[in-house]
Amino acid sequence: MPEDGITFVESKILTLRGQRVILDADLANLYGVETKRLNEQVRRNSARFPGDFAFLLTQEEVAHLKSQFATSSVGHGGKRKCPMVFTEHGALMAANLLRSPKAVEMSVFVVRAFVKMREKLSATSELARRLAEIEKQLLVHDTALIDLYEQIRPLLLPPPDPPPKKIGFGVRERRGQYSVKKRRVAQ
Repeated sequence: MPEDGITFVESKILTLRGQRVILDADLANLYGVETKRLNEQVRRNSARFPGDFAFLLTQEEVAHLKSQFATSSVGHGGKRKCPMVFTEHGALMAANLLRSPKAVEMSVFVVRAFVKMREKLSATSELARRLAEIEKQLLVHDTALIDLYEQIRPLLLPPPDPPPKKIGFGVRERRGQYSVKKRRVAQ
């Protein structure tokens, strides 16, 4: 299976409970076995599948998946039990248990698909980290620009209006010099 095979496997990988997983039916289909046989081997070798390798979905998670994928209901030939999901390590362990040539061949593609998704996720998280750094720098620059604007703002405002002129006729004269004559008092 070339690169498009990895893309096909990637399309089967879901994110549940913060982990990338693949449904038991999809994994069994990839490995060329029945879902019933895959789950049977997992139950027989439960010590090889701790909670971080494989786990059963809850009813709520199943209902959410049914609404996304429009699977058949229980009464009409659908699954009667909650499906199991496998993480990258669980899918590899299942391939080791099944030992069929197709399971071994497909396990390589499954692992490569998980690795490719992990690389995409790390690239995305690196981008998010870089954007956060830029945002912090912008905040520092923004505060400096705001301070500068506050200082320049008075210079940008129009000059205040001159005081209003007095209405009417005004004459500017020098103050007249009036003298007061002294009276002589008669004696």
